[in-house]
Amino acid sequence: MLPIREDHPLKRLFTGLVEHAFQTDLGICDPALADYVSDLLVDFVRLDEMILARDAAGKPVSEIGEMIASCHAPTSVADPAKDRLIHRRIGDYTLFWTGIYPEGVRRAGSATWRDRMTDYIAFGKRSYAIASELTPPDVDPPSRLLRRLSEDFETCACGLGIVRQNLDDQRSEGDNTDLIY
Repeated sequence: MLPIREDHPLKRLFTGLVEHAFQTDLGICDPALADYVSDLLVDFVRLDEMILARDAAGKPVSEIGEMIASCHAPTSVADPAKDRLIHRRIGDYTLFWTGIYPEGVRRAGSATWRDRMTDYIAFGKRSYAIASELTPPDVDPPSRLLRRLSEDFETCACGLGIVRQNLDDQRSEGDNTDLIY
């Protein structure tokens, strides 16, 4: 599937909503962080991105623990680049679900919702921190941005919650902006 163009209305919408939520509601003026979070939203518009990962046979991996285990499997050869991508993916996945769709976390398991949400936040923070440590100086996103996502995970999730609320408000007001390619 082709990536969404930079000038696409959906990209502009998400960028505006994230910048507004982060700057106005949360008081965070960090363009790199806002760009990363709005790009994350654009990426997760695609349904195939809603799957955490796929295993070697192509089957969806739905548990974070399964992804982490793949990094630490005794038979796997240490590959910092692969581990970095896996931990970044876990961070992105948990940030999206805790911020935009926390009720989806509730349905994801038998543990109480509060315990499950706490686990998601802990996995996300830890994964972004590990990804930041595995990031070479010349790779995007930079290590400092991944570290910031780890340190400010809850704030970023709160910002995404504000974005969702603003989207819900626009929908209830009947704003039917055409967002189709």
